[in-house]
Amino acid sequence: MKTKTALNKLQAHIESENFKGYDPYDTLNSPIPFHWLGKWGPVLAIQFQKRNPFNIRGLLGIKKAYNPKAMGLFLHAYSLSYQEKKSEEVLKKIEFFFEWLLENRTKGYEEYCWGYNFDWASPVKFLEKHSPTIVVSGFIAKGIFEYYQVTQNPKALEVLKSIGEFAKNRLAWTKTEKGYCVSYSTKATDCCYNASMLGAELYARLYFITKEEKYKELAEKMTDFVVAYQYEDGHWSYSVDPKTGKERVQIDFHQGYVLDSIHYVMKYCGKKEVYSEALKKGVAYYFKKQFKENGQAIFRVPTEYPVEIHNQSQGIITLTRLAYLSDEYAFFASKIADWTIENMQDETGYFYYKKYPFYTIKTPFMRWSNGWMFLALTQLKNAKNG
Repeated sequence: MKTKTALNKLQAHIESENFKGYDPYDTLNSPIPFHWLGKWGPVLAIQFQKRNPFNIRGLLGIKKAYNPKAMGLFLHAYSLSYQEKKSEEVLKKIEFFFEWLLENRTKGYEEYCWGYNFDWASPVKFLEKHSPTIVVSGFIAKGIFEYYQVTQNPKALEVLKSIGEFAKNRLAWTKTEKGYCVSYSTKATDCCYNASMLGAELYARLYFITKEEKYKELAEKMTDFVVAYQYEDGHWSYSVDPKTGKERVQIDFHQGYVLDSIHYVMKYCGKKEVYSEALKKGVAYYFKKQFKENGQAIFRVPTEYPVEIHNQSQGIITLTRLAYLSDEYAFFASKIADWTIENMQDETGYFYYKKYPFYTIKTPFMRWSNGWMFLALTQLKNAKNG
């Protein structure tokens, strides 16, 4: 009952905002020319805003906007709702999300692909607004797949195939004796485990629909690569430099991404023992090491704070999806949800971004916080009803 009430409040908030909102990384949508301060100006501006407990976006001229990835998450969640209970009102919404995504694809590419609705800067790279990535396109593909499941709209299958062509033709690939890895964006050759696994999951879904062996081969080669880099205790680092072999260590919600994708590769391509063992080890680590007993997530192992909403939502999603591996996981997914609702949901329905020991960043973020929690609570509600 708590989950259903929280979900209804969140849905009311999201729909009252017409699915538009702010994002933790939208600082460069401000008309202020941060780039005049050199390379570090945009980077520092974004990092300051991420940590700012006060929402000053209005003062900076940043407007609420549609985020393509958020729209993909909403398409995914509302499609799951429609699968559970067919409703003309929900069908209209999923048609709206699907059409919006078609109309707002990244321009300049033959294939369907998407990026974020803001410039993004880090110390090592800069992605222009709408610059396409496998992450944004991959999560949108998950939503389109669920939409296709309920509508059988042939355009959805056409788009899914096109996203697969985008990944194959526009992104750099690393091919080794371990397997294949597709790059995160069009800007560089890199090997980010969770990003590449989103590509593997896309090809697995395409194989499930079309039964074309080329998709299965890609999905398994990409999964082989990532499974080869799993540590004995079950975790993965974040990425590996294909030239030096040096890994970037970051253990957080991205572990859940990897586990989800391995699960779906097996679901749609068939079970392999090596994948099954990797999944079991990975989720055992995730369950034991990345959450406290009360359902509060660890920020980045071993750092406890801040409590980050994306860690909470991904915990619900992953442990609900993998509940068939242990009864403990289904129970604990509900425990994570209960803790998150009690500690991070505003009385108006939206969810907070980060919770520190002595203060909380309460800015409502449509993609990062509310899109993910909407998907998480929808999936949990459906599992309980099932």
